[in-house]
Amino acid sequence: MRIGVVQMKPSFGAVEENIDRALATIDQAKSDLWVLPELFATGYQFRSRAEARSYAESIPDGPTTTRLIGAARKLDAFICAGLPEIDRGKVYNAAVLVGPDGLVSRYRKIHLFFHEKELFSPGDLPFSVVDIGIAKVGMMICFDHFFPEAARTLALDGVQVIAHPANLVIPLYAQLTMRVRALENGVFTATANRVGEEARADTTLRFTGESQIVSPRGEVLVSLSATEERAQAVEIDPGDALDKALNPLNDRLADRRPSFYKTLN
Repeated sequence: MRIGVVQMKPSFGAVEENIDRALATIDQAKSDLWVLPELFATGYQFRSRAEARSYAESIPDGPTTTRLIGAARKLDAFICAGLPEIDRGKVYNAAVLVGPDGLVSRYRKIHLFFHEKELFSPGDLPFSVVDIGIAKVGMMICFDHFFPEAARTLALDGVQVIAHPANLVIPLYAQLTMRVRALENGVFTATANRVGEEARADTTLRFTGESQIVSPRGEVLVSLSATEERAQAVEIDPGDALDKALNPLNDRLADRRPSFYKTLN
């Protein structure tokens, strides 16, 4: 299969324009699975919880998810993308995985970063893995990369590709940790970050770009620049993520000894 990442610079609040640009970008290359950034259609720096709520949509019948499903059907592909979701009065930093037949899965960001805690409700859905036929896919969002339990949970459930929409503002952190998450779990990871700046509050946010796709051996298969808007895809064999062996005697998952790990909750 082919997996691809989309790196873009959303204009805050220009939802239709941002969706148009994202879909035009993925028309430039061929992929079976595209990963778009976190909050790709709205922009990131909401000034208040009320403003975040004003841009939040229902899933799957909101306009952003509806358009993504239409694009997935046209391209005969799967698309993972981040958006603000509203459900029963709560607003979540969410991501969807859609395909030609509609919504496949949704995820609500569990680990909220910095001011996100003032804007969104913490995610209440578990990390989950879905079989899209050509691979088993799971989702994380941005700051989830900092918590090894997130990727390990997906790995233990059989994930082969982790789709990771992001709006990263700390240079190199996720690019390093997601290589480790791929290596320690023997999975592919696809981080789609954004570029550009937003200065709608006291702090100017500079997004770090450098979207990447990493192999189960920790090899960087795709690495984009810190500034360029671009989509790029690479061919992979999802079966490579089934082999957890490091050598004839060591296995990344089978060698775990949970009885010795301290319970953290």
